[in-house]
Amino acid sequence: MQDLIRRMLIELGEDPDREGLVKTPRRVDKAMRFLTSGYSADVDAVLNEAMFSVDYNEMVIIRDIDFYSMCEHHLLPFFGRCHVAYIPNGKVIGLSKIPRLVDIFARRLQLQERMTNQIAETVKEKIQPLGVAVVCEATHLCMAMRGVEKQNSYTITSAMLGAFRDQARTRMEFLELLKLRSGSLSVTGLPLPQGSHHLDD
Repeated sequence: MQDLIRRMLIELGEDPDREGLVKTPRRVDKAMRFLTSGYSADVDAVLNEAMFSVDYNEMVIIRDIDFYSMCEHHLLPFFGRCHVAYIPNGKVIGLSKIPRLVDIFARRLQLQERMTNQIAETVKEKIQPLGVAVVCEATHLCMAMRGVEKQNSYTITSAMLGAFRDQARTRMEFLELLKLRSGSLSVTGLPLPQGSHHLDD
């Protein structure tokens, strides 16, 4: 990877041997491997020792989970907050494991829409809850720094499974609880619309 980064610097018109850039290929290599470490992460290893049988069937919400990811279209960052809720069906996940799960999928080349669904589907698969809801809100630098150059726009995506999809009251309760501390969510009686992410050449 370092050879490729050195070649990229040359293609950009830079001198990779100048003082400020000599160590850049190594630094970028290290940074990219960290930012895409989700590919090598093992979901089962993260979750298996933190799933517990509990007689509890009320909503569990872990909100305001900060994440950083990389847009697969331009290799530019997008970042924001993720909110995860589920209704247990005999099992719960250790609270610290939900943010780790978010990181596993965020630390890949991603689309926000896909990441949102992956988080929800994984929670569903691992503990078979009565319902799962995931909402992600993010700023995309591929929209802010280039293309349409809209610095104040953000994208909201949602995945509603089980009771959150089928029961309007359950969905509204979740969205209203998010609204208590967040002024940025558009709370309605319907699932939040899938955010659009356009590939600009």
